[in-house]
Amino acid sequence: MRECSGKYFILNGELQPAELFDSTMVYEGESIYEVLRLKKGSPLFFNDHMERLISSVRNQNNLMLADTTVIATSIFKLTKSLKGKDVNIKIVFNYKDSSSNWLVYFIESSYPSVNQYNKGVKGILVRAERKDPDSKVINHKLRVEINSRLSKDDAYEALLVNADNLITEGSRSNVFFVKDDTLVTAPDNLILRGITRKKILEICNENNIIVRFECVNADSLSGYEAAFITGTSPMVLPYCCIDEVGFNVNLPLIKELRRLYVLKAEESIKHFRPEY
Repeated sequence: MRECSGKYFILNGELQPAELFDSTMVYEGESIYEVLRLKKGSPLFFNDHMERLISSVRNQNNLMLADTTVIATSIFKLTKSLKGKDVNIKIVFNYKDSSSNWLVYFIESSYPSVNQYNKGVKGILVRAERKDPDSKVINHKLRVEINSRLSKDDAYEALLVNADNLITEGSRSNVFFVKDDTLVTAPDNLILRGITRKKILEICNENNIIVRFECVNADSLSGYEAAFITGTSPMVLPYCCIDEVGFNVNLPLIKELRRLYVLKAEESIKHFRPEY
């Protein structure tokens, strides 16, 4: 799969033809990144993503390569020909000894089907941990290994299990478990805190939905009624099973969370104001 899709990309603020895209500017050195979903040509939760990008850069003791206004303008340059299509866009700050570059480009986007939302998706457990869960840093080796497992097991997403046998998060998502109308999700300090997860927690607070911040032991999955992941592409997507453990995909609570999240996402578009 090509890293950059589409006809153009942004390199250090300048529009470039996709033929000039050099993947070494992503996979060599250290790369800090964000993936945003575009709807009607505008990114969802732009300000939240920029706050996390700034935090990741700071946590890795690096310098911001572009400010949020310049990034917003670059997104507009790249997306003005989209004509309302839904697609994901990636922002990368790449740091090497000899040079630093920042990029904005489209990536191959795959969204769950109506059938997957209705019937749920398959998950698998993988023994792995993020080196620094506070920062969104590319780990190409781990991504390749997990993609291989997903393909082999015909699964949608992998859940990471740490050395204490605790499920922390998805390989590219966050996870919630449901028991007695209570949501259970890992504590903030053990995971990469996703933007979709952040919005789901806001919705829970606004609607008096109880949330417990604790990790689920991998051996205790059968004690939960339902499970779902949150992320830029899947939004709020139920699991029908994780390994051999089955879950209820028809909980009204999950469907209501997804409905309320979509409303928040659509509202966030109004706050994207690029300078051009």
